[in-house]
Amino acid sequence: RVIGVEPHGDLAGLARRRCAGLANVSVHAAAAQDLPLPDASVDVAMARWAYFFGPGCEPGLRELSRVVRRGGAAFVVDLDATRGSFGRWFSRTVPTYSPGEVEAFWDRQGWQRRPLDLTMAFERRADLEAVLRIEFAPEVAEQAIAETPGLELPYPNVLRWRHY
Repeated sequence: RVIGVEPHGDLAGLARRRCAGLANVSVHAAAAQDLPLPDASVDVAMARWAYFFGPGCEPGLRELSRVVRRGGAAFVVDLDATRGSFGRWFSRTVPTYSPGEVEAFWDRQGWQRRPLDLTMAFERRADLEAVLRIEFAPEVAEQAIAETPGLELPYPNVLRWRHY
């Protein structure tokens, strides 16, 4: 069984429609710190772009500890703002972001870390440009577009995990 949780109601609705024909999938609109799940009911939890700011995410991580059963695991995939052009553009868009503070936060929480070298690949240049305009401040997005030839974009991420 797969249970999706999305904090934005509109996006949760879109996910529900995409998964409507899948009997073993449900999607809930809820916050990370208030998961609509019983204690110790999850074998594996996976979050994407949910905790990359580190400090301040403690309520959501406590909630993971509540719902993941003993012997289970949680995985978080987030942007690695310390590497590559994508990380540089992110740091320009969010100048208050501190990679050192984020790493220290995850270390204190007892999570493991592994860098991932991902690539976004697009069929159309307009789609690549639209993603950059969603991700970054306008002036940074325009710089990113100018610096990115072709249809592929290196996208450094980090995989974090913890066993319970």
